[in-house]
Amino acid sequence: MPFLVPIFAAAGSALAGISSWLGASTILSGVARFGLGLAAKYALGALMAPKPQAQASQLDTTYGEDLARTVALGTVATPGQHIYRNAYGSGNRHVQDARILSHFRVTGINRVRYNGAWADLETATDALLGHRIDGAEVDIYVNLNIGTMDQAADAGLIAKANPNTRWTSNHRGAGIAYAAVMTRLDRVKQTTPWDAFFEIQGAPLYDWRKDSSVGGSGSHRWDDQDTWEFSENPVLMMYALERGIFNGAEMMVGKGAPASRLPLAEWTLAANICDEGVGDGPRYTAGLIAAAGSGVTHDQNMQPLLEACAATWVEDASGEYPIVGAAQSTVLSFTDNDIMVDEPFRFSVFRTKSELINTLAGTYLDPDGFYEQTPFAVRIDAAALAEDGERLAVSIPYRAVNRSDVADRLADIAFKASRFQANGEICIHPKYLADAKVGRWVEWVSAEYGTRVFQILEKRLGPFGDRASRNIYLTLHEVGDTIFDATDYVTIPTIPALPGDPDYATTAANFLAAGIQLQVSGSTERKPAIRFTWNAFDDVTVTAVEVEYRPTGQTDSIINHADIPLQVLVVSDGVLASTEYEYRYRILTSPPRATFFTGWNTVTTPAASIPDVSVGLAQIQADMRAFFVSISASLQDYRERLAALAASSIDAAGRTAADNSVARRFRDATAAAQLELEASVDEINGELVAQASAILGVTASVGLISADGLFQLVATAGSGDVTSRMIAQVRATTGDAWVDAGYVMEAGFTGGNPLLPFSRFVIKADQFVVTDGTNSGTPLTFEGGVLKLQVANIGTVVAGLMQNAANTMQIDLTNGFISIQVP
Repeated sequence: MPFLVPIFAAAGSALAGISSWLGASTILSGVARFGLGLAAKYALGALMAPKPQAQASQLDTTYGEDLARTVALGTVATPGQHIYRNAYGSGNRHVQDARILSHFRVTGINRVRYNGAWADLETATDALLGHRIDGAEVDIYVNLNIGTMDQAADAGLIAKANPNTRWTSNHRGAGIAYAAVMTRLDRVKQTTPWDAFFEIQGAPLYDWRKDSSVGGSGSHRWDDQDTWEFSENPVLMMYALERGIFNGAEMMVGKGAPASRLPLAEWTLAANICDEGVGDGPRYTAGLIAAAGSGVTHDQNMQPLLEACAATWVEDASGEYPIVGAAQSTVLSFTDNDIMVDEPFRFSVFRTKSELINTLAGTYLDPDGFYEQTPFAVRIDAAALAEDGERLAVSIPYRAVNRSDVADRLADIAFKASRFQANGEICIHPKYLADAKVGRWVEWVSAEYGTRVFQILEKRLGPFGDRASRNIYLTLHEVGDTIFDATDYVTIPTIPALPGDPDYATTAANFLAAGIQLQVSGSTERKPAIRFTWNAFDDVTVTAVEVEYRPTGQTDSIINHADIPLQVLVVSDGVLASTEYEYRYRILTSPPRATFFTGWNTVTTPAASIPDVSVGLAQIQADMRAFFVSISASLQDYRERLAALAASSIDAAGRTAADNSVARRFRDATAAAQLELEASVDEINGELVAQASAILGVTASVGLISADGLFQLVATAGSGDVTSRMIAQVRATTGDAWVDAGYVMEAGFTGGNPLLPFSRFVIKADQFVVTDGTNSGTPLTFEGGVLKLQVANIGTVVAGLMQNAANTMQIDLTNGFISIQVP
């Protein structure tokens, strides 16, 4: 990558010998260019349209490959550059992201933004995933790879890559600081991957004051980045950018100036001023995301740092260095007699109105506000406003300042400096050549203009001539110690009164339950039910109320819900008369959020109101027993006959089948009947399997209308199973429409285990009727999903017909609705 074009080009020549301020945004920069320095720059900004500059925060995630390189310096905030996404686990609910934080090493992550607030990372470390976000409702892990040249690939990204070739041990990111983030998605608490935002401690910086090899004291070495330390000193950042920040032999950002062009004496003075303790911290601090490429120049990286320490930039024969904003001692004092009268002279005690300000506002990057531009206190000079006769205002954005006290200090300096108006261009005697240096303060003791202190903005040496040799031409701007007095304004960072947490509903107001009776349509019968009621919701996010109920002491529940705006829910499913029920409820919301069931409460249902009936089961007990005994005797007789037939058969494995069928057809009508008998004995994997079956089928059709019936009886023994099954089915068809009915009877032992018997009788029909043969006697009917008895209409119950130890029969409908015992 080619070196970035430096903005600070040398302004000297062998003949003219010019030295000048070249910091366009400096507080006390050249009168010819900006007059008021930084304040004037932004006052004229609407006309001059200054270029975008680097700053201490990046608010939006960046994507893609053709982007500027960035290097984090000081404390900054960024969501990073998203370069990788991976999903794994059940339903791909675990999502991994990789985000570049800096194209150079960083020192650490201070904290992250989660749910609109700063959150710390837990101290405990997961070997693969890193540190969990403290207080997160779901698992969100952050693992920082600081960006050393020898760092290994992220272990978590390798282990969970899906497929496993997406991130391998070769994906090291040498010299790149990046965070690997894992989010476990949750359908309520975390429906999307975490919107990452990090506050990071940027690159470690070289401090020559801690390098004993160049006159400092300590182990810092320019060629050993492992000896560098984190710092928020803007002068150290400027030095790093001037020399260039390298990953190996490749410069990531900066100018690449040789060390010989950066005189350490001047740099040390500037760095010490920044570190000087004022109030609760250093005089000047900064944070910057420096960039390279995509049209970003070296000047755009340096300008925010110069602004952050009220500094100006000097380039002269001795080298390049900043002069940080602070009161100076005068290096020389001259009088009117030292002014060369035959040379051009200009002096004014006032500025033009376009160069004045009497009102100043501005912004800095507030960490508590997630590094958004935040206003500091507005300054209004009442005396200056009265003198100027109109409001002359300017707003200054400090893009690399993230402390309110530093922003206040800088704004005061800019505001006070703008009211020192005297300025001039003069020529003085060559005897001051050694001391008259750009950026230094000088004193002019004048009989006509009074004694004033000026800062040298530009210096130019005159030629050898007849009248003088090497005269010193100076551009001066008035300064004073009061510019750097302790601040008169203190910005208490304004934290906007954001709306409080939404007052979301968590329960339904006045939720009540009552047992009621429901009138059965077309009947005098009333069945039990439960009615739930509640007040209307003010919370528009509530979409439904979900109710769970069950008989007290039971574990199986029924859940039902009512959609808002309904305020009543009536349930009868599974509700029995004269029974105590327990119930609870919760609200459902959109968008979804975590809601919980209330505690259990109880309600008792009323008695049912049904017509009087006569059961009469005791009278038919003897007949029922006699009927089942006769059936059992008849079946036993058939079993004996079949056993004798099987014993007399040929002793051999194989299959024997006999078919008997008849069929008739006339025009488009057909009729057919078939009887198939089959018996087989097979040896499968050393085990005998015997099976016998009888199938009787009939069918009749006319055109598109048909009817058929099927009866099948199958018995199977061997191979661990003992099963007897009988199937009967009838079906009627008209065109594409059809309807069927049937039943299945089964008996057997699971796996042949006598401890695991089973038997079942399944009936499939739209309507099942038991009748006494009269036109009105239907003691039992099942239709429309409802079982109706002569004694009751029954919804969902558990019932059984059983024989107790005393050999008596009883009908037991559990759940307390009906219990009848037949002696």
